[in-house]
Amino acid sequence: MTRVSVKPELLRWARERSGKAESALTEKFSAFPDWLSGKKSPTFKQLEDFARATYTPFGFFFLSQPPVETIPIPDFRTVGSERLSHPSPDLLDTIYLCQQRQDWYRQNALVLGEAPLDFIESATVQSDVVATAARIRNAIGFDLNARAEAATFIEALRMMIDAADRAGILVMTSGIVGHNTHRPLDTAEFRGFALADDLAPLIFINGADTKSGQMFTLAHELAHLWLGESGVSDATPASSVPARASVERWCNAVAAEMLVPLDGFRRSYSRLADLRKEMHRLSRQYKVSTLVILRRMLDAGGLTRDAFQAAFDAELRHLRAELAKRKEKSKGGDPYATGRVRVSPRFGRAIIAATWEGRATFTEASRLLGFKNVKSIERFGEELGMAAYLSGGAV
Repeated sequence: MTRVSVKPELLRWARERSGKAESALTEKFSAFPDWLSGKKSPTFKQLEDFARATYTPFGFFFLSQPPVETIPIPDFRTVGSERLSHPSPDLLDTIYLCQQRQDWYRQNALVLGEAPLDFIESATVQSDVVATAARIRNAIGFDLNARAEAATFIEALRMMIDAADRAGILVMTSGIVGHNTHRPLDTAEFRGFALADDLAPLIFINGADTKSGQMFTLAHELAHLWLGESGVSDATPASSVPARASVERWCNAVAAEMLVPLDGFRRSYSRLADLRKEMHRLSRQYKVSTLVILRRMLDAGGLTRDAFQAAFDAELRHLRAELAKRKEKSKGGDPYATGRVRVSPRFGRAIIAATWEGRATFTEASRLLGFKNVKSIERFGEELGMAAYLSGGAV
């Protein structure tokens, strides 16, 4: 039985990086404490299994010292999280997968001769917030009245995602890493990120968040694309962010104005009404989170800073508790329907079309879409409305 000499500090680093408790890994690998002390070394097979269990690239275990991993795009998060300087493998792997998808889509767009999108990098943080929010709504065809008439938050969010998709933006939403249901994403670490590009702009939304929270994230990341800046965001309508985060302040302001224009809000908002009842009424009217409504109440001059902060903190605790309950009850759905959300309809149709036309391989499509065989890719294509295309062009 071949054993592999691995430095204990690398094993310890992999454990810490994964966020898993030592006891949990010891339960799976009984000799783990001996590996850490140097008394024993794992076999090659055990090390492979340990790499999978900790989501660690296998080659890292042969380095002379633990690597220093950094997020490959700017980090705009402002939450008080200990993990800000130590990105989880879940966040890193999600970014890497989205970068691979974006790179494929960009190359495909170049082959097809698609024109660059003129709204990418069309604003700066000095741009007027109200005017920029209006330009974003116009560019993606986002209808405020139609959204207000949506029956549910889910329907309103879907309308907004579809609008962005039609405008040429790849919007991917998932609460897990890839298609791995054993690797849930943590909203305490990040809520979304944007990968700016004039041919393949991409927005990823952490699907573990509430639907209203996802809507604000989408609006926030759209503002990032208008700046032409890639970055990971916390994307919450917080009362304040550090001075260094001027980009986030601007994106938050644009997102709030895009979703809840202040002029119209002032006409709808009754300052004399009970705060909680009015907060929930306006949340249902605008199909945004109660946190966004509280922020707009402050912006409209209806709340003092202290009253706003107290209400904001209380509502944030309530929403986190409700989100935790929903996570406990959540179950997996139709993989093809959820796949439509996870990889973006625009991206899915593009890579399936390229595969059927011979410009991409089934292996490449399978890797980027997360489906294991041709039958699954065909079924996904049907979910995207490509049934006629597939039957006419299948090989």
